[in-house]
Amino acid sequence: MKKFRERRRKTSIWDKLFVICNTLFMIAFVIITLYPVLNTLAISFNDGTDALRGGIYLIPRKFTLKNYITVLQKNNLITGAYITVARTVIGTVLALVANAILAFIVSRKRFLFKKQLSLFWVITMYVNGGMIPTFLLYKGMGLTNSFWVYVIPGMVSAFNMLVIRTYMNGIPDSLEESAQLDGAGYTTVFVKIISPLCKPVYATVALFVAVGQWNSWFDAMLYNRMSDNLTTLQYELMKLLSSVTNQGTSAEVMKNASGAVTPASVRAAATILTMLPIVCLYPFLQRYFVTGLTIGGVKE
Repeated sequence: MKKFRERRRKTSIWDKLFVICNTLFMIAFVIITLYPVLNTLAISFNDGTDALRGGIYLIPRKFTLKNYITVLQKNNLITGAYITVARTVIGTVLALVANAILAFIVSRKRFLFKKQLSLFWVITMYVNGGMIPTFLLYKGMGLTNSFWVYVIPGMVSAFNMLVIRTYMNGIPDSLEESAQLDGAGYTTVFVKIISPLCKPVYATVALFVAVGQWNSWFDAMLYNRMSDNLTTLQYELMKLLSSVTNQGTSAEVMKNASGAVTPASVRAAATILTMLPIVCLYPFLQRYFVTGLTIGGVKE
């Protein structure tokens, strides 16, 4: 009994030490993660000329909105915002539907070619035709100078499909069998049984796709560069950052152009505007995001 108490006492001491170290590590990790964001936010609200002096950490020293005004006055920025929101919403919905249907088909045990198709999709994750053949393919399909070049090529993703398929494989087959005994077809099983149980993984994939669509700018430059009415927010911000960077880092250069702003301050404001929608969206999907990533890997 005495040995048991001593052993229990030692175990509790190590447990407390682990909790303390883990807590300190997590606090340090949060500080390291949040500091760059908060520092960028402070610089974005600080006068550009004053920011060149340095010493700005978490609070602006000379508050101003000129950096955001400079970014928001960029030509075609409103049009780019509309196109970006549209491609994010439409692209996310269509990609989620397409990948969910493909994952449901491949996850069925009675589907004969599920292994062959899965292998084919995995190969596409590592091998592609290259930029020029892809451009010629899209041009031949009439997708260049079109809004749908933002949506259709990204509808099917091998990675997202495999994530959903893995989650669906963890759903008990007895649910589908009992529904089929009651006369339900595959469409009913998918819509009324499988999909409601797949909300966590759907939210995870939706977040993946939405972030990719929101941050994408290269396709706008490559396929719709000459169409100002099809520009995107990220592409316009990229051009803005390129223009202010090419003008130099001198405060006087930027002061004459847009009044007490610098490339660094404009870059900070553009960064905050870019990340703000995703930061606001993530807390609502966070619980589904964690569940969707972990539950598919648990095997009994």
